[in-house]
Amino acid sequence: MSFISFALLAQAAKTGVEDAGKAASEAASEAASEAANETANQTRRILTEITGFKVIQALFILGVAYVTIKTADWFVIWLSERVAKESRLRIVQFQPFARTFVMTLTVITLMNLFLKLSQENVLAVTGTVAVALGFAFKDYASSVIAGIIGLFEAPYRVGDRIEIADEYGEVISYGLRGIRLRTPADNVVTVPHNHIWTNSVSNANMGELEAQVVTDFFLAHEADAGLVKQILYRIAHTSKFTHLGLPIVVIMEDKSWGSLFHLKCYPLDARDEFAFKTDLTVRAKKIFAKHSLPYPRRFELGADDA
Repeated sequence: MSFISFALLAQAAKTGVEDAGKAASEAASEAASEAANETANQTRRILTEITGFKVIQALFILGVAYVTIKTADWFVIWLSERVAKESRLRIVQFQPFARTFVMTLTVITLMNLFLKLSQENVLAVTGTVAVALGFAFKDYASSVIAGIIGLFEAPYRVGDRIEIADEYGEVISYGLRGIRLRTPADNVVTVPHNHIWTNSVSNANMGELEAQVVTDFFLAHEADAGLVKQILYRIAHTSKFTHLGLPIVVIMEDKSWGSLFHLKCYPLDARDEFAFKTDLTVRAKKIFAKHSLPYPRRFELGADDA
């Protein structure tokens, strides 16, 4: 076979491949166009079936869901305050599951009302709406998914005292999108669940009733360390808030400005954290004054002393 014949055959093969590629591309484009048209037609048909009566039904369903969620919240809180103290948090932690169940049931009911949940309808709306709303609700969807995962991994629950996203407080509500914290300043802060993807969560009690409380006391170097330890142990053992079945520990650190004492103990209920700290501090100061224990004369905390 001559070189010219070989070249002609190669050119013919190349032309055939290009024609086949164009045909396949045109077929794929035509199929995509038909699918898009079919999806648009199905969506249009679904929208034309939305009547005023269905809208009224939807509003009624949303109203029932809202009342049900509020009633469930009230009942859970009411019941948690009337059971034994040891069971309070277990009752409160049922709240997010009840909320999620009601919301899921509401969404399914509304979809069945407007879409009739047939395979064609679901696919049509999914294909049309998903892309349009995907970017708009990206963060919201991320928070919802994180909230569902959080129900099972339980990095925090209702009643826990946590630190997340530079906020510290008690989890008082667990919603589909986020949690609400009551801070020491009695502010209510809403934190989206998706913070657990990128932030650490510090949990003081992990579903338990007790959480360790650390109270700091600052005294001069001349203060009798042995006497201070005795005083701190005494005020912890005699406080009405102290859980005597859990450890009470006093730790001392020597600083350039004086001595730092950490009193670590547990209240009977984590909700009493700040009342407990106040009680320990007030009674300790009275006894310190009685024994004339000196405070640091120059109180300067540097980065190395903190």
